[in-house]
Amino acid sequence: MGKTYERIDGRLRTFIEDQPLFFTATAPLSGDGTVNLSPKGLKGSFAVLDEQTVAYLDFAGSNAETIAHLRENGRITLMWCAFQGPPNIVRVHGRGEPVFRDDPRFTDLLATHFPEIDPGPHGLRAIIVVHAELVRDTCGYAVPFMTYDEDRDLHAKRFAREDDASLSAYFTKKEHIATSMDGLPGLPLPLHPLRPM
Repeated sequence: MGKTYERIDGRLRTFIEDQPLFFTATAPLSGDGTVNLSPKGLKGSFAVLDEQTVAYLDFAGSNAETIAHLRENGRITLMWCAFQGPPNIVRVHGRGEPVFRDDPRFTDLLATHFPEIDPGPHGLRAIIVVHAELVRDTCGYAVPFMTYDEDRDLHAKRFAREDDASLSAYFTKKEHIATSMDGLPGLPLPLHPLRPM
């Protein structure tokens, strides 16, 4: 049924790049800390960097649990499900890190791996880079068929109204952006200005 892979290539890479939706899971080290599970979409916001490394764009939202957990311990799992075609579930277990706007790697990662995305309208906060430690797939026989219609445009419309200063002010007002629900350091504020591409 399930199989373990040494690298993300071939059929496996094609499968994860073709999915319009994936999920991320992280948790703090504390035994009673809050486990976080997030859906990720938006065409062009995910990339395979090499056979052991993937990345996705972290956009403006109501919290920053993933960032906080990665800053504390780096553990992350990404999961893709086939909602169309043959059944399949792929998980990448690994170590992740948020690459923030002021990181020297940020601009090159964005330009090289995410050329379809204009970061401004989406309130881009960071690029999450994940180094795979375990890659597995399973059958997915119980996952239902569902159809993909199109990306929503609401996120871009909402955050297109913000510049770096107003976005930082928005984040400052949110309870769980600079600090996680469990009190861990989250997104560093104020945001470093986005450099022109």
